[in-house]
Parts: sequence; C-alpha cells; structure tokens
Amino acid sequence: MAPPQGQMRPGRQLAVLGAIFIVLYLLVFFAAGASGGWKERLEPRLGLDLVGGTRLTLEATNTVDGRPPTSENLEEARQIIENRVNAYGVAEAEVITEGDRNIVISLPGENRDLSDVGSAAELRFRKLLKATDGSGVLNAPVPTEAGEPAPSPSGSAAPSPSGSVEPEVTSSPSGGQGGMAPTPSPDASAAEPSPSAEAPVVQGIEAQRKAVEEKVGAEAWQTANGLQAPADLATDPSLADKLKPFGELTPREVAVLPVPVQYNVPTIGCAQLDERPPASIKDETQQAVACENGIKYLLDQAKVLGTDVSDANAVLDQTSQWVVSLDFQRSGQEKWTNLTREAFNNEGQACEASALGQDGKCRVAVVLDNRIVSSPEIQGVLVGSSQITGSFTQADAAELAGNLRYGALPVTFEEQEQQNVTATLGESHLRAGLLAAAIGMLLVIIYSFFYYRLLGSVIFLSLVLSALLLFGALVFLGRSIGFTLTLAGIAGIIVSLGVAADSFVIYFERLKDEIREGRSPRSAVPRAWVRARRTIISANAITIMSAVVLYAVSVGTVKGFAFALGLATVIDLLVVFLFRHPIMAMLARTKAFLSPRVSGLGRALPPRTEPTNPRTQRVKEA
Repeated sequence: MAPPQGQMRPGRQLAVLGAIFIVLYLLVFFAAGASGGWKERLEPRLGLDLVGGTRLTLEATNTVDGRPPTSENLEEARQIIENRVNAYGVAEAEVITEGDRNIVISLPGENRDLSDVGSAAELRFRKLLKATDGSGVLNAPVPTEAGEPAPSPSGSAAPSPSGSVEPEVTSSPSGGQGGMAPTPSPDASAAEPSPSAEAPVVQGIEAQRKAVEEKVGAEAWQTANGLQAPADLATDPSLADKLKPFGELTPREVAVLPVPVQYNVPTIGCAQLDERPPASIKDETQQAVACENGIKYLLDQAKVLGTDVSDANAVLDQTSQWVVSLDFQRSGQEKWTNLTREAFNNEGQACEASALGQDGKCRVAVVLDNRIVSSPEIQGVLVGSSQITGSFTQADAAELAGNLRYGALPVTFEEQEQQNVTATLGESHLRAGLLAAAIGMLLVIIYSFFYYRLLGSVIFLSLVLSALLLFGALVFLGRSIGFTLTLAGIAGIIVSLGVAADSFVIYFERLKDEIREGRSPRSAVPRAWVRARRTIISANAITIMSAVVLYAVSVGTVKGFAFALGLATVIDLLVVFLFRHPIMAMLARTKAFLSPRVSGLGRALPPRTEPTNPRTQRVKEA
C-alpha cells in the first residue's frame, strides 16, 4: 500500500545516505593517489604534533626597512622553498603561507635542520677591490699597499679547456706576494665609495641610520663619514676612542650604515658583518662590504647575477673535491666573459694590491647573500661554464646547487621558530586526543541512553555513522587537498559532539511537546521535525559560519581547528536529514515507541487506561 500523500519515505533517504557512504569509501580506497595495503589506504594525514617531525616558521621582509612583501612575491618564494625542500628527498613535505608575512614548512615524521631553506640564495659575482683587517680590534694591523702582509685569497682560478674555474688552494699566509708588485693607481679613488654616490634609500633606512647616529654620537658619526680609507690608528691614536661605539652596534644596525663606513671603520668587524640580516647587500648596482676568513673586503658592483645562471649542479672536480658547476644563459655568459676579462686585465687598476691574488690578477668573489663563498683569482678570460669552489661537502654542494638552480627568493626571510617534535611525543599526543574524543562520545551516549532510553539508540547510531563519514572525509581530503589532522583538529571534532547533542535535544524535546499537546507519537514525529528543523539548521549554520570566519582570519593550528569543526558540523547536518529523522519515522510505527519506559518519552505519553470491572455489590440482608 502506497503511503499517503505528503508522508515521507524513510527508505529513500536512508538509501541516499548509503549511496553517499559507499561513494565516499570508494574514493578513500581507490581515488586521490590511494596506494599500498588496505591499512595504508585508511590512514589520515596527521600533523607534526601527532606523528612528530619538524616545523619551521619564516617571516618575510622585502628590505631591511621591514616592509611586508607582495602576495605574488610571497607565493613565488613559497614555491621556490617547496622545490628546495623536495630536493632534499623529503616525502610529504608541506610548505604553506600564513598571513601576509609567514611561510611555514612542515616535515611530518622527520627531524632535520631547515634553517637554510629560507636563505635568499641571491648570487652575485663581484670583484674584490680592497682588503683590510676584519677582526674589529682597535690595535689590529692594517694592511697597506706597499708590500706589507696582505690577506690570503681562498683560492685562484686557472682556465681549463672547458673554461671552468678550478681552485688552486694555497696555504701561504702571504698570498698577496709571489710575483705581485704593488701598482700605483691614479684612478684608485674611483674604487672608493662615497656617500654621495649611493642611490637614494627608502625613508625606513634613513630613519634607522638616524637612530644609529644618535646611538654612537655625533662626533663618532662625523669621524666615520669623514674617513676616505681604513682608519690608521697608528697615525692618529685619537680615532680609537672616537670610533669605539661602532663596535657595539648590532648586525642589523651595521647593515644600514653607508658602505664606506662599514669598510673604513676598523671597529666594525666580520662578526657583525656576517650576521647582518638577509639582503643587506642585495642591490647589485651598489658596492658592498663582505668578509672571508676574517678579512674585510670592499666589493665592486655585481656585474653577473644569479639570474644569469641557467643551471647549477654539484660535481666532483679533477682533484675529487666537491664543487658547484655553473652554466650561464646566453646573455649571462656574455656578462661573465666581460667580467673575467675586466678582472684579468685589472681594467682601470680598480683592484688594489691588497685584494689581488698571488699572480697579481683581480679576484672575483662569489657572494651568496651576505657572505663570500669563494674568491678565485681570474687567470684568463673565461668563455664557458664555470665552477664555484670552496671547502664543500657533498651535502653543502648539493644544497647550494639546489638553491641556485631553483632561483633566488624574491623575498628575504628571518627564522622565527623551528620546532622539533619527537615521534614518541607525537604518539602520546595522538593517544591523548583520541582518548579525549572517545570519552566525550561515551559521555554523550551514556547520557542519551539514561535520559532517552530507546531514543538513545538513535543518538548512538547517528554518532557512529557521523564518525565513519568524518573519518572517511579526513582520509580523502588528506590525500586530495593535503588537509592535515592536528591536535587542534581533534579538539574541533570534540567540540562538534556538543553541536550534535544540541540537535538531538532540540528534536526530542519538541517531540515531547507535540505528544503533550495530545497528538499520537506517529503524527507527532513529522510535526516535531518540521518545527525543530528550523532551529537545528539555524544552530548548525551559525556554527559553520563561525568556523568559516575563524578559518579565514586565523593562522597555524587554529585553521585546523576551524576546518575540523566546520566539516564535522556539515556531516552532522547530513546525518540529521538522511538518518535521524527517517529512523525516527520508522520507530514511530513500532509498539516499543508507545511505551514510556522503553521509548524515553517519559510522562509525555498519556497514561494507559485500563478497563474497570465493576464489582457486584453485596446487599447485606437484614
């Protein structure tokens, strides 16, 4: 017999729910890159706080003035960093942006140092113009241009048939001698940077320079800016006291000083220069100061950039030393050839004697970020591929090659936090989270059976079904969109239990009200559903909107909490419509539903009326 018009068909709704369940688990087992055994296919993607691993947070800035980067630059940097991390051979690495400044790198299940992946890797090739002591000690000897001990170069460059630059490591402390004669240079002043020659700087740096000026004092600032060469303390001992405040500056404060001040002030040492913030010598059109082996060098403008490199690989040279082989683009190769010709011929006598190699040729520094990686002496005009040499291990060479191959970051970064979670700690967090979820679910079930009895079985089955659907969704979303379940996500799921319990209470209490008004249980179920449905939808919609807003404005693990809460609420709403109400309509047709003790409706059901048997009254005879 067909149901009356307007009456629901619970079988259809349950069939729809069953179809959703089947499709979801088919996706879990066979879609989104599912592989391995059945157990592996049922594993959700867990966060670091549950399985252990490493998380690194990097804060991005465009320049030393601290301005935030553009969203395009931040996304480009994220992609480059992701390529660098993947080049380590690390599986399941996650690199995401947070807010307008941060990039978070996560390596589940693996502890390792990630501090280098955020290096700018801005490669610059610069001639060494001058050299001076970089110890930062006031009484340190200052190299002169008249044959006194000069800094030893880290290597020299000899042309090979392939045109590569190969190192000749020297151990002599006087590498500037041996065939090198000081060459007077009438144009030496051309290599001397001057404050007026510098490009305009942004107001942020000017403000920081003003703060540094106030810190060191007007006398020290004027003295430092008046130097035309490294201060000779033997000639003028009074300079020691005047320039002493510069030795107390932080690396960030040193970074905003004019180039001549950084080079000429002897109290500014390599310890400060090496720790300057990333991109402190980023501008290729300006001269710069950098250190190598405790020697402070004045560097020329960058004539060849990292963007001129087409490929970089870690290889073994003829001496079985690890080097980084560079191939240049067409325009980059021309720039490199011009630079090596300029250095080989020392055009304009720009390279002073203190910075020349042992054969009297200019050296070209390979500058990565703020540091000199190597500075070979150019002994020929190079027209082919070249090599970056240094004391590289295989890992160091591969890392540097990867940084150069994937490109320089358009944004500079500072490490904010690196967190290592052991696998044991992660496992304990997972057990604690699951235990909390189980306790919460158990308490809801106990309360529902105690208060609603037969209706408690509806609550129990709804929660089990919701849990299965949520678990399948977590597994599938973890593989398809990379959603990672964290401890905060488990907290969101636990909170959703309260949302589910609210919808039960709303429905069942409305059902009691309908029965108290005199309706039969069978007719009360659809009427209670119509009236409770609006409240249930409104309550769940508010929770979902709150989760969406929280997800949109939050960062970090709070996003995981919001996503899990919203997902669990949507699934609960689905179960309410496709399972809970149809099951209630089916139970309303059973006899057990009419029993106050069994159904849990209590006093809402009218008391049963038992037929009365009139007793035959005996008349007492007189």
